[in-house]
Parts: sequence; structure tokens; C-alpha cells
Amino acid sequence: MTLAYTIEALNAAQFAEFRAYLHAHLQDNGSPETGYFQPQPRGQAEFPAERAAAFERGLGIAVGQPGWRRAWLARRAADGAILGHVDLRAHPMPHVEHRAQLGMGVHASARRQGLGQALIAHARDWALGQGSLDWIDLQVLSSNPGAQRLYQRMGFVLCGERADLFRIDGRSLGDLTMSLRLRPATHTG
Repeated sequence: MTLAYTIEALNAAQFAEFRAYLHAHLQDNGSPETGYFQPQPRGQAEFPAERAAAFERGLGIAVGQPGWRRAWLARRAADGAILGHVDLRAHPMPHVEHRAQLGMGVHASARRQGLGQALIAHARDWALGQGSLDWIDLQVLSSNPGAQRLYQRMGFVLCGERADLFRIDGRSLGDLTMSLRLRPATHTG
């Protein structure tokens, strides 16, 4: 059976529903079936209030300005339930306005059905349409090989690893940086 869904831009009016989805999604983090996909302890399913506020605020900031963010939701066609999300956001450092950071998640019931690829493709195509973005970067836990394979299939290349970056629930977790070049370099020098 094919997963039927739509992808739509997240707006401020949907943010409370989106935040509830994130709380439910984070409950799966660190489970034996899923492993860790966020660097936070198992059972800490709360999306921190300060991060949520920055996320929501970023939706209203122009692309290229500090703190901007754009996000999209995948909704099940039958009932409108959120099945996944993808977001692009500004890097927190200056002089990297030509790059965006990617974050995403897919509900456990919708994994391995092509939704992750569709969400990344949607964000990539949006970024290409901006004209000012040349790269998309992401961080993924080194203990999450499924996500790493997905990103590689979508053209992301491994740039580096920070071993033993996190120590969570008695485990050492590394962090990988991956990047996707959207268009050839346009700078000089």
C-alpha cells in the first residue's frame, strides 16, 4: 500500500499542532527499535521552549537574515495527521548566508516509505529557488545509519565526524556533518 500524503508549508497558525507532533516524535528517541536521532536523553520528549520560540519566530524572518527558518509538514491524505517535517534554517554564525541547515523527522509509522526522500527533495527544490543558497548542511548522529544512508542517497556527502561528542544515557554518541552543494561556487578569490 502506497503512503498518500501532501506536503505544505508550516505557518504560525499551525505551530501548536506542530509542537505537539514534535513532542510525540521525540518520545521515540533512544528507543531500542529506533535508536537515537536527537542528542537528548531517552524520555526527554519535550521540545525546549526556547528552541520552539526561536523556531516559530524564524518562520517570519526573511531568508538571508539572522534567525530565518522555513519548514514543511507532510500530512496523511486520509486524515491530515502530521507524518513528518523538514526545515531549513540560517546558520548561527556570520558570513554563511549562502548556506542553510537542514532538520527533519518522520513518524515511525511512515518510515521507509519514501517520505524522507520526498521531504528532503521538497526542501532542496525550495532552496534552489531562492538563488542565494548554495549549500545545505546537516548534522546526524553517527549511531543513526538509516538516516545517513537516506542523506547519501539524496546527494549529501560526509564532511567530518566528531567522535564521542555526546554522552547520553551512559552511551557515547558521535556526530557527522554532511553537506549538499546546490549549485557551483559563484564566489571569487
